[in-house]
Amino acid sequence: MSGKQRRSRWMGVRLLALVLLLYAGLALAGSPGVLPALHKALEILKTLLPILAVVVIISGGINYFLKPKALAKHLGEESGLRGWMIALGAGVLSHGPMYAWYPVIAELRRHGMRDGLVAAFFYARAIKVPLLPMMVAYFGLDFTVLLTLLTLLAAWGQGVIMDILPARQEELP
Repeated sequence: MSGKQRRSRWMGVRLLALVLLLYAGLALAGSPGVLPALHKALEILKTLLPILAVVVIISGGINYFLKPKALAKHLGEESGLRGWMIALGAGVLSHGPMYAWYPVIAELRRHGMRDGLVAAFFYARAIKVPLLPMMVAYFGLDFTVLLTLLTLLAAWGQGVIMDILPARQEELP
């Protein structure tokens, strides 16, 4: 684990401790809203835990089976529909911070991945699989499906535009 990851984790622990101290302080001060707020937070946590467990299992499987170099041969100039499906699907299923994907995508580009597929991948990341069940709960299934399909269509459209633009001239690192 890098120093930056340790600092980030430490910051999370400190934030949790600070929130717990604030709740304790407010409870000791006799604030009437503390217990209802804690009760509501626990209800939300109970609702989200099963969803989070499924997401962790799916994410772990994706990380284990998805090998960027193996995908590169399917993402070149002649990839066709298969390339679009891989780029869109990988974009939807990818998780973590965007900057973590830059080296992976740069490596795929070095192996011939089209710029249009890169754009489609990044655009499709707007669909957050872990949040889909919550979106359905708040907005309904019809809205969620329509928005997801329109986002995928827009991701494909952005990719097509990138493929139409003049070919890249820069040397890749």
